[in-house]
Amino acid sequence: MVEDLGLQLRSFAGVFVFMAIAWVLGPRKMPPVKLMLGAVAVQFVITIVLFSFAPTRAFLTSLTAVVEGLQAVTIQGTSFVFGYLGGGEIPFEVREGAEGLTFLFAFQALPMVIILSAISAVLWRWRVLEFIVRGFAVMFRRILDLSGAASLGAAANIFLGQTESPLLIRPQLPSISRSDLFLIMTVGFATVAGSVMALYASQLSTVLDDAAGHILTASLISVPAAVVLARLMLPQDEAVEQQARKTYVPVKLYASTMDAVTSGVQDGMKLFANIVVMLVVFTAIVALVNSALGGLPEVTSEPITIQRVLGWIFAPLVWLAGLPWSEAQTGGAVMGLKTALNELFAYDALASSPEELSPRSRLIMTYAACGFANFSSMGILTGGLLVVAPSRRDDILALTPRALISGTLATLMTGAVVGALPMSLFGL
Repeated sequence: MVEDLGLQLRSFAGVFVFMAIAWVLGPRKMPPVKLMLGAVAVQFVITIVLFSFAPTRAFLTSLTAVVEGLQAVTIQGTSFVFGYLGGGEIPFEVREGAEGLTFLFAFQALPMVIILSAISAVLWRWRVLEFIVRGFAVMFRRILDLSGAASLGAAANIFLGQTESPLLIRPQLPSISRSDLFLIMTVGFATVAGSVMALYASQLSTVLDDAAGHILTASLISVPAAVVLARLMLPQDEAVEQQARKTYVPVKLYASTMDAVTSGVQDGMKLFANIVVMLVVFTAIVALVNSALGGLPEVTSEPITIQRVLGWIFAPLVWLAGLPWSEAQTGGAVMGLKTALNELFAYDALASSPEELSPRSRLIMTYAACGFANFSSMGILTGGLLVVAPSRRDDILALTPRALISGTLATLMTGAVVGALPMSLFGL
């Protein structure tokens, strides 16, 4: 119990250390103490409320059934189109012990991204998702003192992707302040889209109960962290801020339900293709780099790999988030894979080595790795923003690398918030 309390206190201290790092990387102006305390309080309050009360806890738990339902209907579609490759009945005998080899990730799991993209678009057209997003936008505007455009763009990132969210505030993007643009980019890196939440949850379902609820919570509470870190690294001009608060942002994405379905499917297909290509290419690159590193002398009787190198780099940061030092190398490797590659690699590593991390550490890393802050997403975000706001090209190109840093710090801060709470709150 004493050891757990020590880890909790370190996680709590880590929350403020991550903010201090962001402040050092910025112009080092007077810290917005009110915003800092408000953002941290929002993170703790939302997490405690979601996991403490029966109705909200039941909602988070029910998401597991939703994911299972989505997996089932996805298999119905993929088996019809791809046959046994998509999960249909296998027309040949599978040798004993090889049953797991019949699962083809690209044909059976990834198509869920397309289905969720279409469902999200329809829910937006029917104003269900818009109502939820606007509710969060109002909360962020009042509690975190954001402009209309910044609050809506930040809230949308909880459910939509990096390229879809800026579309909601497209008319304002040419004129919003540099600080607000940086904030929206940071939130984009610190959260994940609803179209991939179920995919991540399915990856973690074997090692984490109620994985879907945790993924949704992580994306939600990372918004306040991203806001405060963005403001520390690039503060808002007060005169600009006063004017920006008056901005109201109208929203219309789809002309009809059919337009929403077709647009959602097209966006989902782009995401599907992007994920497939990245998985193929980056898996090959990792294997190539590890092959090259294999010629170096071993360290502690083990060969040097890119996973180990990334683990060494990120180990101090995940230690600050609350992992014991004995597990920091493994946690750092997860964080490194997430940053250098993407969350799919990170969560695969987290799920494939459950014995290397304690349940508490796995939970912290689930939250710390839940964000689009990786190198490939830099290209996705940059490309998407340049299309909708070409006049901001110089700002977008200059701010993207810094937003990657602030987005990474935001997810680590979220992991530290979870680590500061008693594990009994999460049923561990």
